[in-house]
Amino acid sequence: MIDRSGVTKMNGQAVSSVGVVNTWGWFRGKPKVENVQVKKKLGAWQSLLMVLAIGFLLGRAVILLQLLPFTIPFLAVIFKWKRSLTLPAAFALIAGSTSLSFTYAGHTTIAILVYLLLQSVMQKLDKKEMFLPVTVFLAVAITRFISLSLPGEYSLYHLLTATVEGALATVITLIFFQSVPLFLERRKHMSLKHEEVVCLVILLGSLLTGTVGWLIYQLSIEHVIARYIVLVFAFVGGATVGATVGVIMGLILSLATVANLFSMSLLAFAGLLGGLLKEGKKVSVAAGLLVASLLMAMYADNQSSLPLTIYESVAAIALFFLTPKRWTERLASYIPGTAEHAQEQQKYLRKIRDMTAGKVEQFSELFLSLSHSFSFHDKKDEDTEKEREVDLFLSGVTENTCQMCVRKTQCWSRDFENTYGYMEQIMKECESRGEVKNRSLLSGWKKHCLTDERVIHMIQEKLKEREVERRIRAQLVESRRLVADQLIGVSQVMGDFARDIQREKKVHELQEEEMKEALNDVGINVDLVDIYGLDPGNVDVEMILPSNRYNEAEKVVAPLLSNILNEAIVVKQSEPISPSSTEAKVLFGSTKAFFIDQGVAHTAKGGKWVSGDSFSTMELGEGKYAMAISDGMGNGRRAHIESQETIDLLKRILKSGIDETVAIKSINSVLSLRSSEEVFSTLDLAIIDLQDGMAKFLKVGSTPSFIKRGTQVISVEAGNLPIGMIQEVDVDVVSEQLKAGDLLILMSDGIYEAPQHVENTDIWLKRMIREMKTSDPQQVADLLMEKMIRECNGEIHDDMTVLVAKIDHFVPKWATIASTSRNWA
Repeated sequence: MIDRSGVTKMNGQAVSSVGVVNTWGWFRGKPKVENVQVKKKLGAWQSLLMVLAIGFLLGRAVILLQLLPFTIPFLAVIFKWKRSLTLPAAFALIAGSTSLSFTYAGHTTIAILVYLLLQSVMQKLDKKEMFLPVTVFLAVAITRFISLSLPGEYSLYHLLTATVEGALATVITLIFFQSVPLFLERRKHMSLKHEEVVCLVILLGSLLTGTVGWLIYQLSIEHVIARYIVLVFAFVGGATVGATVGVIMGLILSLATVANLFSMSLLAFAGLLGGLLKEGKKVSVAAGLLVASLLMAMYADNQSSLPLTIYESVAAIALFFLTPKRWTERLASYIPGTAEHAQEQQKYLRKIRDMTAGKVEQFSELFLSLSHSFSFHDKKDEDTEKEREVDLFLSGVTENTCQMCVRKTQCWSRDFENTYGYMEQIMKECESRGEVKNRSLLSGWKKHCLTDERVIHMIQEKLKEREVERRIRAQLVESRRLVADQLIGVSQVMGDFARDIQREKKVHELQEEEMKEALNDVGINVDLVDIYGLDPGNVDVEMILPSNRYNEAEKVVAPLLSNILNEAIVVKQSEPISPSSTEAKVLFGSTKAFFIDQGVAHTAKGGKWVSGDSFSTMELGEGKYAMAISDGMGNGRRAHIESQETIDLLKRILKSGIDETVAIKSINSVLSLRSSEEVFSTLDLAIIDLQDGMAKFLKVGSTPSFIKRGTQVISVEAGNLPIGMIQEVDVDVVSEQLKAGDLLILMSDGIYEAPQHVENTDIWLKRMIREMKTSDPQQVADLLMEKMIRECNGEIHDDMTVLVAKIDHFVPKWATIASTSRNWA
């Protein structure tokens, strides 16, 4: 067991728990450290063996009968990449050259010595080794010029040959810098560029050059391995990659031996055929090599016998079929454009996405916890709290009045109940009336206390101080409540954002094929269909069309998709694949079931320029539309600032995704806390869901709104105080179902209160709206404004604002096309 001192007691003996934990951690961690060290040693040995093998083969690589352009570039890359392996690499290069002849060995040895000498000089001049290719050029060119000039003959041809080999070695150095580290390093996640793939193939071809002349049962090793490499890359990367690899491998082999010139055609053709037939798996790719081998052998002017060529191809095919699937998948994950590469990238992006979503969720939970902390309040008994507050208050009064009184002991020791009761009654009297007007209480208190007037005066002073403290405390509570509400809103937004991040493209292969068939039935051959979502109201489909020159996407494809999905689909975006191509990438998506046509009439008091009313209409996203009117207290610039600030705060908070009720409470808290002056504004907010037509009305101190549906006029109202007037506001949410053709009318109090001679304004406005013949929202707004001004004999007694919105079904410009019904569940 473990006691509080942190000491573990085992069998009566005290042992430090920290020591036990550390010992256990050491015991568990020791094998891991040893495993890491073993892996490092194995990796070092693998790198050494790989360098020795590559160096040996490159030391044997001769092109154009006499040039050795691969040795010094490889040594330079090893010197730059892992300097500790420079000496083994040099010995491997010399060993490879020795296997050819002692002449090549001597040339390689001199070239290595010249390079090391020049490198030591260049290191002093170039600390960052930026001119390493220049060093390679000088070492190779000087060595070749010396070897050609040893017989005593100096000619321009020797200088030209040395320059060509030096330039070729410089290019190979740049290639090896990209390919050798890729060949030797083992990285878990690696994405190659197209240039890096080409450099890697050039390195493989250079290594094959070192195998020239090697035979197994009369089969050329370089031919078998070259065809095997072409098969693998064609199977992995397709026709483009296969043909590219074939050309590169054939070109390098033909430089090594002129007799291998026909190999370039064979390998390129085999790579092209194998890549085109890769959908048939390994069998079809192998068939492509056999066809290419037969054709090239039959029409190669007897450069190679047909049976030998077929045997070499069969040997390559055998190696190809013996290659494990995980090897080809691993290679495919490195090559851009392959499905495996895309999946690897998706895994990486999914990991990053999940990490980001996890961080966002953590912040969401943090904000929610902070909100609970700010909104926490101790639920004690209110009567006990009030008694404690009274006790503290009277204690403060007695400290300044009764402490120096001669009757202190008499009043508070012998007659405590009576004294306390008198002072409590006086406190309540002063708190409610401002002074003591109860004469019986005054007379009784005078008989009881020697300093009666001083005590009453002190109670009044303390009550003033307590009132100030209450206001400060109320502002503090309101501030905490505001912060808590805001944190809850932010937590909800971040939680929704985290879920949006984790939303993936679902697999809709069956639906994609059925869409292609439906489009083919009407004569449109679609190259690609990607369905990202089929949720009602949130359809997201991307297509590549052969052409959109005549708006086929809008006129044919969109109505066809609407008929298939039983939902209005429109073109969200359309753009050509490339400037020279007629193909177009088109994005289709759900449109809103309803659309809004609005009208507004607005004027200031007395016809002035600045109005105390402010209004706004906005798209909130997710198919919601908001209309808002705010009326600041009074008129003029100050009222305009108040109402405009309310509207601006509302727009920012609603667009952030925070719930509208929280938004209004937050605005109220901000406006009520920022100033001690009596400033407030009304707010009339209507939020319409354009998918189902449901409207939510949030009214804070505003006038009623009206919905005109044919000859029926519906009044929408709520009785809340204006924003900023009190610190805690209750927001009533009224919901109404709107229908196509409805007119929604929002107005400020300047319009509603304009007809002063009317007793029942609500009935009068309903009758006037009902009698209007037009349904155009702008005309309705203008007629209402004109009618109110006429009712006031041409005078504008207050700021007036009218917002009118007409809701109607969204009808696309096209007509639907009948199609066979399909199941999209």
